[in-house]
Amino acid sequence: MVTVLGSGDSLLRVIEKAFPAADIHVRGNEISAVGDPSDVALISRVFDEMMLVLRTGQPMTEDAVERSIAMLKASDNGTSDGPETPAEVLTQNILSSRGRTIRPKTLNQKRYVDAIDKHTIVFGIGPAGTGKTYLAMAKAVQALQSKQVNRIILTRPAVEAGERLGFLPGTLYEKIDPYLRPLYDALHDMLDPDSIPRLMAAGTIEVAPLAYMRGRTLNDAFIILDEAQNTSPEQMKMFLTRLGFDSKIVITGDVTQVDLPNGTKSGLRQVQEILEGVDDVHFSRLSSLDVVRHKLVGRIVDAYELYDSEHGTENGTHKGGRGRTGAKAPKGK
Repeated sequence: MVTVLGSGDSLLRVIEKAFPAADIHVRGNEISAVGDPSDVALISRVFDEMMLVLRTGQPMTEDAVERSIAMLKASDNGTSDGPETPAEVLTQNILSSRGRTIRPKTLNQKRYVDAIDKHTIVFGIGPAGTGKTYLAMAKAVQALQSKQVNRIILTRPAVEAGERLGFLPGTLYEKIDPYLRPLYDALHDMLDPDSIPRLMAAGTIEVAPLAYMRGRTLNDAFIILDEAQNTSPEQMKMFLTRLGFDSKIVITGDVTQVDLPNGTKSGLRQVQEILEGVDDVHFSRLSSLDVVRHKLVGRIVDAYELYDSEHGTENGTHKGGRGRTGAKAPKGK
């Protein structure tokens, strides 16, 4: 009962908060609920799903209980668009490394992971913190370890969020390295850190800026293009046509965080219009509901979307970099 109810009844409190009109009582090994029949039925299903997860040996967290309740409520009121249950989502293991297991935490994340298994090219599009890159990296490492591919290629465009590369000190590699650092960080979570330099020296894992992909054909590889919203249409076409035999491509990005110069169209925005519906190409779209960072991140994403829809802006600023009145800044300013 301690594992079901949580330390200090923390999991029970999450369920009570989600169903304020119902009374939940615990006596010994029995849990009873009194209230509206639909609420009682949902509470029963929540506990059933929790038991299924706990029987696999995986602990339940407050966050997992909240997500399970949200999925069951969506299924109950007809807004869910699939038959998957919380237990199916929460018990799908992708990769185990150094005592921790990487698995999807939301329904859309599960579908994203399943799409990577089924399709040659998958686009993971969604806001920050939805696990787009992290889950793709886990699938890449899994494919390498199971010998489905011979190498992993990780790439992203070296475009800055307001900074300028040319003014940074150091060589070209030293300037570019910080933009690739998130990819290295994810690798360190999933592989023995001591093995990473050896794998990179052997070419089994390659981390490089997007410009280095030109002119290559990538066979037997799992290729991830991260931060794809910062590609131009020409770069996106160049990258997609690198696909070789027995390879898989995952392209991740957030179309609400484009750092390209004003007037440059995002290749990730355009490619959705071009490739939607093409066989063996899949678009997985994640939302603020799939954010698995601090809960405040999801609220921030929603707040920006609301502001942009009300003010006709992008990321809180007017398109084209003009002020609220649309007047151009004076020359020399």
